[in-house]
Amino acid sequence: MSAAWLGVKRYFRKDLVPLLADLRLAIGLLLAIAIFSISGTVIEQGQGLAFYQENYPESPALFGFLTWKFVLFTGLDHVYRTWWFLAILILFGASLTACTFTRQITALRWFSRTWNFYSKPRQFGKMALSTELENSSVEDLKAQLQARRYKVFEKSDENGDMLYAHKGLSGRIGPIVVHASMLLILIGAILGSMTGFFAQEMVPSGQTFRIQNIFDAGPWSASQIPKDWSVHVNRFWIDYSPEGRVDQFYSDLSVLDDGGSEVKRKTIWVNQPLKYKNVTLYQADWAISNVKVRLNNSPTFDLPMAKLEKTSGRLWGTWVPTKPDLSEGVSLVAQDLQGTLLIYDMKGQLVSTVREGGSAEVNGITLYVDELIGSTGLQIKADPGIPVVYLGFGLLMIGVVVSYISHSQVWALQTDKTLYVAGRTNRAQVSFERELLGVLDIVAEETVNVDNTSEQKPSLVASA
Repeated sequence: MSAAWLGVKRYFRKDLVPLLADLRLAIGLLLAIAIFSISGTVIEQGQGLAFYQENYPESPALFGFLTWKFVLFTGLDHVYRTWWFLAILILFGASLTACTFTRQITALRWFSRTWNFYSKPRQFGKMALSTELENSSVEDLKAQLQARRYKVFEKSDENGDMLYAHKGLSGRIGPIVVHASMLLILIGAILGSMTGFFAQEMVPSGQTFRIQNIFDAGPWSASQIPKDWSVHVNRFWIDYSPEGRVDQFYSDLSVLDDGGSEVKRKTIWVNQPLKYKNVTLYQADWAISNVKVRLNNSPTFDLPMAKLEKTSGRLWGTWVPTKPDLSEGVSLVAQDLQGTLLIYDMKGQLVSTVREGGSAEVNGITLYVDELIGSTGLQIKADPGIPVVYLGFGLLMIGVVVSYISHSQVWALQTDKTLYVAGRTNRAQVSFERELLGVLDIVAEETVNVDNTSEQKPSLVASA
């Protein structure tokens, strides 16, 4: 083995690993992750340039520095996919791994070495809690510990009868489970950032689309973007409350394979998405797409509706020519899909109203409104890391609960006339002392009942 490799190995073991396992570094990284995660929640993610220019102008700059240029330069518009955020996650994962192997697993190995028997009376004086009972039996102690669900081991040699008992071993494993679960959460987050994507589609009712309008995607997301299936919007509709407010909006969607055959169908609404091949389609928005009209006995014209600028509420409008040379026409304006449209002349004056399926007389002709067609707004996401994150959170909850279980240990040595007893626990010290005192009281009483000439009151001595 070369000297250079030995030097690298020594540096890794003596310098780098202790640095990564430092609790202060882990806390600092965790705070950084929390702060940048909050910024990713407050600052809208994956929006276009115009959005950030409008909401984060250069003058006046928010907090004196937060402008659209700063947001785009630092990557705060896509925090969770920036190289520096991923680097923090990886560094935090390395810190957790180093801590797990240098502290948690080392502590577990140390515990495995304590599965032995103490054969010297002086060893008991070094324990956190210890006492001595005259003329008491290790068998009586064993029975009382077993009654309290301790797992008991025994051994005998020329030094006397020895006992070791413990319970709550899972409390030792809990911190390792917590660390492992946090590593799983980090792996899931990194996997989702690198391979997931986010898209938005506004699709008119009755049309088929493929996922193309991708706003944000990881560098390895190409395999997640569907290429062998499409989605058909069978129908889009809105339920309104008696007051005329939007109550809920729905989309009846069909997933089609390359041959156009339906492989899955579901009606979605807010918080009730469609999932297919690790891709989730959420109902997120709606719009008015187009209107079908006729003029007198003309064929049906399918006219697109455009969203109109308005300080409050939503309006869509289109222009309908009423003369062949396009010199005259009327504007149709709608604010919802309940079917009522407003008709304005070329001077902007309201001249009439018309409902879907009805007609109105304008400019000497009959205007028929056959159908008002809505568009469904879909948010489409793929995040392969979600199952890993969910698994990590599940293990985290289990690990936290298990970590609160006290791990208690008791040792005993019976010589000719003396029973030496010692014990320790990793938490709930007062409860453990009470439990051990209760055990020793019963053992002492049994000794008194056997030999009334011997009276003793056990007391635990806590060593410094």
